[in-house]
Amino acid sequence: GGGNYKPTEDKNKYVAKLLPQVFDWARSVDPIQPLTSGVWLGDHWDDLTKVDAVEKTQITQSDVISFHDYSWPETFEKRAMQMLGYGRPVWCTEYMARGNGSTFDGSLPIGKRLNIAMFNWGFVDGKTQTRLPWDSWKKPYTSDEPTIWFHEVFRADGKPYRQAEADLIKRLSAAPKGTVPAGR
Repeated sequence: GGGNYKPTEDKNKYVAKLLPQVFDWARSVDPIQPLTSGVWLGDHWDDLTKVDAVEKTQITQSDVISFHDYSWPETFEKRAMQMLGYGRPVWCTEYMARGNGSTFDGSLPIGKRLNIAMFNWGFVDGKTQTRLPWDSWKKPYTSDEPTIWFHEVFRADGKPYRQAEADLIKRLSAAPKGTVPAGR
């Protein structure tokens, strides 16, 4: 992320105190939907002795394990395997940062094979401007487009940003659970 936000001193301490209460409040109304809080920092998600208090709450209190990953496929798969070790459904609620090496063709086949739900928060180029990379907070792309789009599947006119990506998404969506179909 980016922006003009100043760091909050001791933010993690406050979140560590509040997050368990949030789970308690949510459970007190007997929700019909699963609860989750997405893990995104750290490297040892599979070892509760190596995570901080926030991550421990996220992992132990979530009905569905959710995580974010904007890395290369090798790191994505490692993190996905760590999350699967908890024996609960797993959702990847944020991924896709083409400039970081996180791509549809790198992450989606792994998610499909491992039966991980993959959420795309960008879809069509528009008001949310998620085609712009994180540095757009400091470097406005007013006259030039970024060299590579950060996210998004379709241009504003409905045409795919990259046809091969749209085709991959279509193939994976149509394939049976856990099956990664052959390419093109």
